[in-house]
Amino acid sequence: MKFTEYLACDATQLAALVARREVSAAELLDIAIAQGARTHARINAICRPMEAEARAQLAGPPLTGPFAGVPFLLKDGVQDVAGVPTGYGSAGMQRLVPTDSAHVVRRYRDAGLVVFGKTNLPEFALKAVTDSLANGRTNNPWNVEHVPGGSSGGAAAAIASGIVPMAAAADGGGSIRIPAACCGLFGLRPSRGRVSCGPGMGEAWFGASSEGVISRSVRDTARALDAIAGAEPGDAYAIAPPAQPWADAMRQAPGRLRVGFTTASPLGTPVHPEAVAAVRDAVTLLASLGHEVEEAAPSIDGALLAKNYLHIYFGQVPAAMARAYAVGAKRGEFELMTRILETLGKATSASTLTAHLAQWNQHARALAAFHQRHDLLLTPTLAHPPVRHGAGDPPKAQQAVLDVLDRTGLLGLLARSGLLAATVDKIAADSLQYVPFTQLANLTGTPAMSVPLHWTADGLPLGVQFVAPFGREDRLLQLAAQLEQARPWFGRLPGWVALA
Repeated sequence: MKFTEYLACDATQLAALVARREVSAAELLDIAIAQGARTHARINAICRPMEAEARAQLAGPPLTGPFAGVPFLLKDGVQDVAGVPTGYGSAGMQRLVPTDSAHVVRRYRDAGLVVFGKTNLPEFALKAVTDSLANGRTNNPWNVEHVPGGSSGGAAAAIASGIVPMAAAADGGGSIRIPAACCGLFGLRPSRGRVSCGPGMGEAWFGASSEGVISRSVRDTARALDAIAGAEPGDAYAIAPPAQPWADAMRQAPGRLRVGFTTASPLGTPVHPEAVAAVRDAVTLLASLGHEVEEAAPSIDGALLAKNYLHIYFGQVPAAMARAYAVGAKRGEFELMTRILETLGKATSASTLTAHLAQWNQHARALAAFHQRHDLLLTPTLAHPPVRHGAGDPPKAQQAVLDVLDRTGLLGLLARSGLLAATVDKIAADSLQYVPFTQLANLTGTPAMSVPLHWTADGLPLGVQFVAPFGREDRLLQLAAQLEQARPWFGRLPGWVALA
């Protein structure tokens, strides 16, 4: 198979070719590995090659499942593979080697996907950019001076670079939708609990994070969700399965949907004209398809939601670092902002964290009230086109001050005395200024998707987001399939990719 032929296929088509013996799984793996090597210096999408494991998988029992023989990449966080470190983009986490594979990894392999590596992410998946010191930055294939988004930035960059048509991702604050929007791809974040995150944990990030894929085609995402969804023994709860497979549901017309849209940042921060234009263009397209569209937004306290979201980090980061310390990690192996979050988290009382977790409920009630009147919420996925590397970093002087305060113990002292409340608010606002729209779905547990309908005047992708009521992935997939037919994006890749 020629590389141009490989690029012309989604995962569903590749699996069909393997089933008809028109190409072998080994040949597809060779193409994917070669493209990964060819693009590595330019993009740096894959941080942990697993070619030996992939060859062993091909040498084992015959592959079965809907994606039998299709090369695939995991994200190097949460998606544990027994015997392989799960690095989380951190030098300090490399000593942690899981003894069990994650249920979702097993399901990917049961679907016939051939896992040959793991993709890059920011340290602990904490940022909407992919720039870990341990693995180096990942670049946006559309313009290497810009970010591919995060935290599943390596996954999105690998797809947009032509390495694979679909890759595993996870979304705790937008980490499927943000990189999909940055790289011109389709990204669906499933409902809370739709996909098991066991056996290593019960709920990831207090239930804010969901497992899923980023892809170039809607049908690949639908079929992947069919393959990985469903509770496992010991999971916190089981969501009622869909009435029919999502691969079947997506082929049905969505009907006339009531869509409320907004372009106003919930934080009151600026929204770039291109992001506004992306939504306005989507509104016009929706209306032309017969949907009822009006400007409307849920009654959400955006500033409170941002603080509630930041407290996930305050709870999770110190606990993750403690696990690393237990197997010999040193504090200096972690990045500055991760260490700052550890300090702030240790200074946050259990009652404060509990209060913030309890406030998720009011956001869920407000969004549910909105969905009583509207089938879907439409917003920008990003408040700004993919930024240049370093654009969202704290100024060097501020980093230096924080480093001194942290190393001397003064940061923890100030935090425990309550003198850093305004600083915490600023961290929340600054860290989300470019991505203020995605966290709502995470805290409410609802499914949401980014659809690649817009490219900027500079040629950068900029997706739009749709949020659905809990459990209504079918509604999102039906609309996505309709939009994909009306405004096809599958063949739109960076010009250099097909020339590689």
